[in-house]
Amino acid sequence: MKTALLSDIHANLRALDACMDHAAARGAQRFAVLGDLVGYGAQPAQVVRRMRELAQEGAIVLQGNHDAMAATPLAQAGKMDPSGAAWTRSQLQPADLDFLAGLPLTATDGAAFFVHASADAPQRWLYVDSGHRAEASLDAACADTRVRYVFGGHVHHQTLYFRGASQRLLRFEPTAGVTIPLPPHRRWIATVGSVGQPRDGNTDAMYAMFDPARAELTFHRVAYDHLAAAADVRAAGLPEDFAKRLERGL
Repeated sequence: MKTALLSDIHANLRALDACMDHAAARGAQRFAVLGDLVGYGAQPAQVVRRMRELAQEGAIVLQGNHDAMAATPLAQAGKMDPSGAAWTRSQLQPADLDFLAGLPLTATDGAAFFVHASADAPQRWLYVDSGHRAEASLDAACADTRVRYVFGGHVHHQTLYFRGASQRLLRFEPTAGVTIPLPPHRRWIATVGSVGQPRDGNTDAMYAMFDPARAELTFHRVAYDHLAAAADVRAAGLPEDFAKRLERGL
């Protein structure tokens, strides 16, 4: 089924709504959410409850590092902003926290492997931010010989690598809205960007659409009211830096 790939929502309900509406208008039949539902943003409860509904409808929903911090703060102490995590935890009901704590780190669906960070050590939250890291993640996921496509988040940028005929990993620069063929005789690894906190200087939300039947991937950017999202952060009493990141896309 045509699958919308969402990651790093970071409790930004405005960006999530914009991306889900955009994906639905383009024929998305299911969603795969690659972690970091919470953290930084002002609507953790609303986002988590939306994800609980999606999971009940059959969506893949994974755990990210911010989700782990919110669910079990002491286990992850010192690795993230503790005040942001503590505030997030205070906004969630026990059922929400149980949901976050119980999310898997990875999932496989046919030829596709999904992970928040890197497939070679998903619990260590490694960033797939270079060719070397992309190769390590791809090799680990493809230990299952059925896997041809690896999709992750965590880095807040949209990237695509593939293994060419020489077996070297090659980087392809995606353009938003342009469909990319992913022939299955090669193996591919992508980071789908951040729905709720882009960090490339562009304030538009990010997601990607994967069509396994046609072996195609399209990266998308979606404009939303990022200034209102920043105002939500300030109204919640969260750190000013969290609001400025939304205003600047950094």
